[in-house]
Amino acid sequence: MGADVDKTDTLDLTGTLLVAMPSMGDARFECAVILICAYSEKGAMGLILNKPSGDLRMSDVLDQLEIPPSSGAAAMPVHFGGPVETGRGFVLHSDDYESSLHTLNVPGGFGMTATLDILEEIARDGGPKHASMMLGYAGWGPGQLESEIARNGWLTADATPALVFEVAADRKWSQTLISLGVDPLGLSATAGRA
Repeated sequence: MGADVDKTDTLDLTGTLLVAMPSMGDARFECAVILICAYSEKGAMGLILNKPSGDLRMSDVLDQLEIPPSSGAAAMPVHFGGPVETGRGFVLHSDDYESSLHTLNVPGGFGMTATLDILEEIARDGGPKHASMMLGYAGWGPGQLESEIARNGWLTADATPALVFEVAADRKWSQTLISLGVDPLGLSATAGRA
């Protein structure tokens, strides 16, 4: 038998996917898959991966910043990254790119950059191999995320570049559940006790 370990001292969700359960109760996070980019005793920050912002495209963002886009960059969709600071942009990308200004390295092969230089690189068809543009982010205060997980609001899953960048947004929630061995059709919004 192993020694008892205080899980609050060893828990680190950085680089982990959160998968919203049907009982979440917050429409902004319905069927959301979130990559946790930063996690500490002060709280957590993540980006929703599967909520495209309707018709908004990277060309719209680049036009507003007066950066001429290539045709490839122009078509990139923009996602709703979360309800906090929705006017602020974040680029979640593969770890083959690092900004000379600042990139947050996220375990599992990811990076997050919120500086203009990555947008300029993407506009020239450069930058990272994989990238997603997000507006806003999801944030939790100290202990808030742990409480939501304990109340079965979220499942946690390993993040892989394939799940994050290659699975279509409308399939990301079900595919992440399937990666956990959970049948999405078998989930219920109500909990029961045996």
